[in-house]
This record gives sequence, C-alpha cells and structure tokens, in this order.
Amino acid sequence: MSSPFNAFDLERAKRLHGDDLDVLPFGVIVVDKDGFVVEYNAYEREMAHMGVRPVIGLNFFSDIAPCTAIQDFQGRFRDFLSSAETSIEPFEFLFPFSRGTQKVNVVFVRLANDNERGTICVIRTDAPDVSAAEV
Repeated sequence: MSSPFNAFDLERAKRLHGDDLDVLPFGVIVVDKDGFVVEYNAYEREMAHMGVRPVIGLNFFSDIAPCTAIQDFQGRFRDFLSSAETSIEPFEFLFPFSRGTQKVNVVFVRLANDNERGTICVIRTDAPDVSAAEV
C-alpha cells in the first residue's frame, strides 16, 4: 500500500510531543505497550468526536476504539512493537463508526529501539463511507 503520509510528517510524528503534535495534519495517538494513551493530538480528538473528554491514561483498544481490539489492529500493533525489523508499518483499516464505516490509512511508527511505546497515525481517506454490507 502506498501511504498518504509523507516521510517528513512521519518523522515529525516521531519527534513531536504534547501540544506540538497538534500541528500534524492527521490523527496521532501515542500508546504504551499495553495500549494506554500517552499522547493524543487535537486532529484525532476532533475526528473521533472525543471533544474535550480526557483520553490520556485510557486504553485505546478498549476505552476509545474497541473496534480495534482485534488481531488485524491490536494484534498487529503488539507484533509491531515486539519486532525490531521495522519502525514504520502502514495498512488500511475500516472503522465502524456510528455515523458510518470509514476507511482509513493507519501507520504504526516508533522510535528506534523503543518497544515500550508506539505511535498510531490515522488519516481519513477521501473515499465515501462504506456500507455495513461491504464490511
């Protein structure tokens, strides 16, 4: 899959922290190895309709996006963190939102030699929502 993320933005996602993540043009969720949110940018908060709800300390896979608690997402993330082979892993995922299913491009990113945290970058595609029958 070719990624809509450019190398510059992915490198910035590795280096930026806190409010500085808000400058990125896609969703960024930094989680620890157990899935607990360490950082969460404004773009993702808006797209996920989280509003001002605090997300730091919540479990991404069970509290924020339980649809990701499957092998194709959470399992893949766990495998990604436990492998030293790559620091970037892109893939497509269908999020079943209450307002319709949305195809997104996801990229897992981590700092070199850091198996304790990972960054989940999410960009919404321009494609129309997919009907439940197609999921």
